[in-house]
Amino acid sequence: MVYLNTHIDELDPEVALAEVSLQRREAALRYVREQDRRQSLAAYLLLMQALEQEYGIKDAPEFEFGPHGKPWMPAYPQIHFNLSHCPEAVLCVVSDSPVGCDVEAVAPSLDEDLCRRVCCEEEMADILSDPHPALAFTRLWTRKEAYLKYTGEGLYDGLGQLLLSPGVKAVSFQSVVAPDSSWVYTVCRPTRTRKCL
Repeated sequence: MVYLNTHIDELDPEVALAEVSLQRREAALRYVREQDRRQSLAAYLLLMQALEQEYGIKDAPEFEFGPHGKPWMPAYPQIHFNLSHCPEAVLCVVSDSPVGCDVEAVAPSLDEDLCRRVCCEEEMADILSDPHPALAFTRLWTRKEAYLKYTGEGLYDGLGQLLLSPGVKAVSFQSVVAPDSSWVYTVCRPTRTRKCL
């Protein structure tokens, strides 16, 4: 299930700090900027909401982290989740199978140098031919980041070829664009296969 908060500025950091785990409180307080602190707290609060609504879990979860930083909950290893945030939105996805997600703000214009560093030639051509290249790039970037968060690999060189890798055939992507096109999110999860009877 996907949980989204686009009203981060309404979050009261002091109230939120009292609701989250000590681990998350310490992580949030390490942020220098209040906006970053709010995003971190809002993402965790969405996870708490999701766990209560989907699984009846009311305790604030503690995390452990995989080799590349992907969080998981040792108390609930059967529950998979992923968090992401940008200045415009905070995203949480929970599932009974591995999942990755990313939300990104859409830049006012395309950064072609960045695009060339992380896209293959075909992706670059598609982006440049799109009527809204910055939006097209953001949609593609969220797919790449969601996939890497799904696998737990983290960012690495070779991002241009990432979506051509064999593992991508085993997943599906769901992308959503904000009504005002200010952000895009993508969720990556295993492709559901039908069993023949």
